[in-house]
Amino acid sequence: MESQFSYRILSTVIFLPVAGAALIFLMGRSKEAMIKWTALVVSLVTFVLSLPLFTCFDKTTANMQFTERLQWVPSWGITYALGVDGISVLFVLLSTLLTILCVTVSWTSVREKTKEFFAALLLIEGSMIGVFCSLDLFLFYIFWEAMLIPMFLLIGVWGGPNRVYAAIKFFLFTLVGSVLMLVGIMVLYLNSGYSFDILNMMSRNYPYPLQVMLFWAFFAAFAVKVPMFPMHTWLPDAHTEAPTAGSVILAGILIKMGAYGFLRFSMPILPEATKAMAPAMMVLSIVGIIYGGVICLGQTDLKRLIAYSSVSHMGFVTLGLFALNTQGLQGGILQMVNHGIITGAMFLCIGMVYERTHTRQIADYGGAATVFPVFAAFFMVFTLASIGLPGTNGFVGEFLIILGGFTASKAMGVFAATGIIIGAAYMLMLYQKVFFMQVNPAIQGHSDLGTRELITLLPLLVLVFWIGFYPNTFLGFMDVSVQNLITRVNSAAQPQIAQQIIEVIR
Repeated sequence: MESQFSYRILSTVIFLPVAGAALIFLMGRSKEAMIKWTALVVSLVTFVLSLPLFTCFDKTTANMQFTERLQWVPSWGITYALGVDGISVLFVLLSTLLTILCVTVSWTSVREKTKEFFAALLLIEGSMIGVFCSLDLFLFYIFWEAMLIPMFLLIGVWGGPNRVYAAIKFFLFTLVGSVLMLVGIMVLYLNSGYSFDILNMMSRNYPYPLQVMLFWAFFAAFAVKVPMFPMHTWLPDAHTEAPTAGSVILAGILIKMGAYGFLRFSMPILPEATKAMAPAMMVLSIVGIIYGGVICLGQTDLKRLIAYSSVSHMGFVTLGLFALNTQGLQGGILQMVNHGIITGAMFLCIGMVYERTHTRQIADYGGAATVFPVFAAFFMVFTLASIGLPGTNGFVGEFLIILGGFTASKAMGVFAATGIIIGAAYMLMLYQKVFFMQVNPAIQGHSDLGTRELITLLPLLVLVFWIGFYPNTFLGFMDVSVQNLITRVNSAAQPQIAQQIIEVIR
């Protein structure tokens, strides 16, 4: 479907934040209020302009919609090609929403280099949306790498005491994975008629040995971003040291880019390798689920606990994706959105209370429900959603993933269910230690959430119950695209050794 609007909708939502960042750079440092309002207005307008993707999307087709295509470097087979399907459209909308919340939560917490901070935030937004909209592999790689620099600065300049270490670790992990992905991109280019067109690559059948090599080349980049065990070690440090907005972007969008890479490239372009490697990917996912959950039980820092919980929750996502059935894929994609909502909300909450108490140590709290009753109510909802309480968005995603996991392998389903029990244990223990028990004198005298903070959290609260009670609003977007993806993967030949492994784990 070509864009039916007077503006090129995808180009607009990609480059409007970039233009906003450039405008902020031109402002004087003394105009702090104008800088903040410019960032807020640009992020709000970007969100409003992205809403037609939601309201005018055709849910009956798996074809790319709102497409834009211009010859960029035709001699090299490079095209400026954009489009969204039922999978990517949800992440564009999530990106534009979370950016607004990152601006509002940073309104008073960022006091130094304000101009550079909000400019970096808008640059990250444009790059993330570009990743989800790109239909040319060269363009995709540009946006993938463009996001790296402002996020590196966000952690390294505005982060905590160990921010430089965390920023460099984040940069090195993601850079190494991206270099290996670049090798895979060049090999694909040479075997695709010297074209970077993603849709062209999806229509081709590559030899199985080549698919396996390319699968692991892309795995290097995508698994680091997810992050999958054992390439997850950069995430707790990055989350702990990043400013609140950085943690929200990392949890809400950036780590989804890795899982999205599997959906957009590994599965449709390399279907035989995907089927062959699915058992290994499911095992790694189970290890991540249980490992991340067990590590959470011993954490003493609020942000570090939520960071390790992301390792566990994203393990559920990859388990659902590589179950390679309808329930698992839909659950995995929906849980990517859910995790962005829930974990993003938790990092917002932690940032708000940290701005008051200046501590993230769980031991420094206790009885916070008495001091911050409204805050405690919001955090309780997000805690129960993280656990997967029926009626919240977390339940729908986890239920579909477990169902898909059992369909693919009963053993994998049982292990995944164990991860849910562990998750309930560490989240309820966290809530008990922070909000109940005896009131710690160190947190007394602080005010509850203000109007700006309530407005920041309210959209995520609404989404928790909207998806929880009426998930088909969002499942309907991806249904046809997921069926098309499953057909593509299942039509591929099954290598004999992979079939034998699958039978063993079943």
